[in-house]
Amino acid sequence: MDAGEDFGPWLARQLKLADMTQTELAQEVDVTRAAVSAWITGRAAPRTEIIERIARALNTDLATVHTRTTDTQAGLPVGWYHRPGHADGGRELGNAAAFAFDADVEVLARETCQNSLDERITANGQPVRVRYTLHELTGERLARFREAIQWDDLFPHYEVAAAQDQKVGRVIDAGLRDMYDHDRLVLLRVDDYNAAGLTGDDYEDGRFAAVVRRQLDSHKSGKGAGGSYGLGKATLWATSRLGLVLINSTLSEPHEGRTERRLVGRLDLPWRQVGGQAWAGPAWLGRPDPESPGAAVARSWWADEATVEALYLTRESGEPGTSFLVVGAHDVASLADAGRLSDDEVDDDFSIQGMHRRLVEALGRNFWAAMTGGGDRLPLLEASVRTLRNGDVVVPEERVDPTVTQPSRTRALRAFLDGTTVEQLTESGQVAATTVPLSIPVAGGGRGSAGEHRAVLLVTDAEDLDGKPNRVVAMRGNRMTVRDAAVPGLSLSVNPFQAVLLTGEAAGARAPYAAEAEVFLRAAEPPEHNKWGQTEELTLAYSPSAYRRISSLTRETNAAIKQLVARPKKRAKAGGGRLAPKLTVGTRAKRARLTAATLPVLEELDAQVLDGGAWQVTGEVRIPTGGDAWRLAPVAKFDVRSGPRPTIAWAELVGVDNCEVVDDTLRFAEKARSATFRGVTDPTTHAVRTSLSGLVVELRAAEGEVRS
Repeated sequence: MDAGEDFGPWLARQLKLADMTQTELAQEVDVTRAAVSAWITGRAAPRTEIIERIARALNTDLATVHTRTTDTQAGLPVGWYHRPGHADGGRELGNAAAFAFDADVEVLARETCQNSLDERITANGQPVRVRYTLHELTGERLARFREAIQWDDLFPHYEVAAAQDQKVGRVIDAGLRDMYDHDRLVLLRVDDYNAAGLTGDDYEDGRFAAVVRRQLDSHKSGKGAGGSYGLGKATLWATSRLGLVLINSTLSEPHEGRTERRLVGRLDLPWRQVGGQAWAGPAWLGRPDPESPGAAVARSWWADEATVEALYLTRESGEPGTSFLVVGAHDVASLADAGRLSDDEVDDDFSIQGMHRRLVEALGRNFWAAMTGGGDRLPLLEASVRTLRNGDVVVPEERVDPTVTQPSRTRALRAFLDGTTVEQLTESGQVAATTVPLSIPVAGGGRGSAGEHRAVLLVTDAEDLDGKPNRVVAMRGNRMTVRDAAVPGLSLSVNPFQAVLLTGEAAGARAPYAAEAEVFLRAAEPPEHNKWGQTEELTLAYSPSAYRRISSLTRETNAAIKQLVARPKKRAKAGGGRLAPKLTVGTRAKRARLTAATLPVLEELDAQVLDGGAWQVTGEVRIPTGGDAWRLAPVAKFDVRSGPRPTIAWAELVGVDNCEVVDDTLRFAEKARSATFRGVTDPTTHAVRTSLSGLVVELRAAEGEVRS
């Protein structure tokens, strides 16, 4: 026989779907029941002429029996099967899990990408590839899609649900009005490749049942998994204004002898009465399970390529993974951005392009570290976004590049992976590394410590594209950003930096107690996985005071950062990047009593504009032999083309290295050959807007005598 699913399991399933016994098939094809039993158990195979009779008995074509890549159509057809109302009259007016998250594509990107990372196939060392496709359907394409999802059967349920005066009903009503009034429907598809896929039985424990059948079932096996509550999948349904998600999975391990095109759909609606019957809420698109009473329960089915294409679920390869299609996708934040439009206007381009932009930004912000490789390690993740309308490209596929979205942090992590970090920052572009202790409590409320984990702290220069400077982001083994916080108590004179804290398995294979740290910190995360702190899980698994270990980790991290950034770096080049053309080392005529041999010289200068409009200046002074005795005053002035330069007052002036500031003048350390000072200007004394001006800094000899 041709290659495909083994004949025995395939035939057994077709008999179930057709509600036919082995005896009845034997009579139809004129063989003994023992012969049919031998086929099903694999002890024998039917002859060619018998295969033709089997095809007629199952009401299918000969090719289907030979290839066995799909089920016959002999059984009940694929359709929607709604869960009946509860016998005790109970009602659920929505999926509570979906209310844990906003209808926001940034949240969707964070949760789905985290799940894909957790399901990555690690044995081949390759990254999991995740692609987001926004696809707007209109006109004839929309009509054909509605026919493929059996819309006429669903509409009576939607009509009743939309009339309910509660949140879910209002969301559904808005989705229906948008589709009918504007003849448009937005699909958002999330594909992952090199992932496990929805393996397992339709009902028993496994990935499939956890996603499709159950609530609050995480089914995460690895200690380094990002998810732990089983809530993340609810973001898929929350992002759909119609509460509808279709699924196509290619399995990493066979189920029923098959791996490709396992399809199912799930609809989440509130309790409703349709056709005189009460329905509990959820419904599933699938094939009736012949083993359920009255075949009233739908199960997944193995679809043909035409069905997959009609449902916009065609995958680009046979690589394992899952495709989720969110039907009627919307993004509250993108709609808020379009607030300039009237209530009756819909800017289709802005809507889908705004969603595209926010997806890219969210992926870059939350998963830059997972998309970074170095040394002999590939990235854990590759992510991209594309936008279509009726099959035509609106925005080309855009691969998220961590070196663009988070250049400084990416540089820091890559240096760690490459083994090129330093102990102390001395030059621009370097990455300093140190370790920070995390004392892990004993599980179950025991006293003492289970061990000390050493998290890795990385610090490097901040760049403009990183966003706000002087922050520290923290993560665990899957390298998703969990915590992003400002470092408190910093002097205004510190050089702008970015810091990265790698904990658990992210700290490397040699980090002590990495697995224990993963479990502990995972318990300290809320469902959003966006911070570490007191949670009920942490209290139950460890103790009510376990969160104090995290507070201690935070204090140790901030203290280590301050130590690493306390000493300034020697700049590789004079000037401040994009500010260099505006920044000038001032010159001043020397007094007759000063000579070039002894006068300290302002050799290098760097500056940046702070949020409040002040200039922050770092100056390095070269001190000749004997020059340490002089007292010099740094003077800031606006650079003008003609006339006198307006002087700017200092809001802060400090000595950083080999000098101190006394009465607004620099006093150098004895025998010092170089010194560094920092100054922050007072914006209230600026005669010109900072963004429209240049800056000159002069070293002026103080009035009076040299220091004795």
